[in-house]
Amino acid sequence: MFARILFLLLLAANLGVGVWLWQSSRPLPPPPAVDPGVARLVLIAEREVRDPEAASAELVTAPDTDEAWAGRRCLAIGPFATQTEARRALDLLTPMVERIRTREEYERQSRGFAVFLPAPATREEALATARALQQKGLRDYYVVTAGPQQNTISLGLFSNRDNAERRVAEVTLLGFRPAITERIDDRAVIFVDLVPSLDRPFDWRSVLSDTSLSERPVACF
Repeated sequence: MFARILFLLLLAANLGVGVWLWQSSRPLPPPPAVDPGVARLVLIAEREVRDPEAASAELVTAPDTDEAWAGRRCLAIGPFATQTEARRALDLLTPMVERIRTREEYERQSRGFAVFLPAPATREEALATARALQQKGLRDYYVVTAGPQQNTISLGLFSNRDNAERRVAEVTLLGFRPAITERIDDRAVIFVDLVPSLDRPFDWRSVLSDTSLSERPVACF
């Protein structure tokens, strides 16, 4: 009798487990895409094509063409050394023009001329050349200890090329062969590009007092 009851209990337990496994394997319905009252998110690619006339109505004016700029004179004013100076000019010139913007360029700037003896093969040779310079009575030199010019012997930096060439001649008379090179840096400068108005005269010099500024033609924008 006990064995029969135990069998029935095990059978019922197996049936219960089977029903539970079958229910858990069924896919659940997806949750709602959005909360009640919230509009559904629609991707741009999912939108329907709008009326072409309605789309074209969004353009306030027709896009610029090359023909629209024919005969127009567009200018670049500058260079300005700082953003502050360029911004001040922008504020002063804006009421006088149709379009205006600032633009950064890089220009090459001379930092003077260096006179030097080229680097020999070893440090010892550079020091020996320096001692030879000293024995000839020339003491204003410097042996470069590191960097791309290591072991070159600097004989001076000059803002004027004529002074640099005189130094070269002086050292050459002592029996050495110095070289001269110009030191060039790239410096960031700012220009103000503008399109003058057609219905009023335009003279930017009347509002910008900096006499170092100049103008040049620039492509209209």
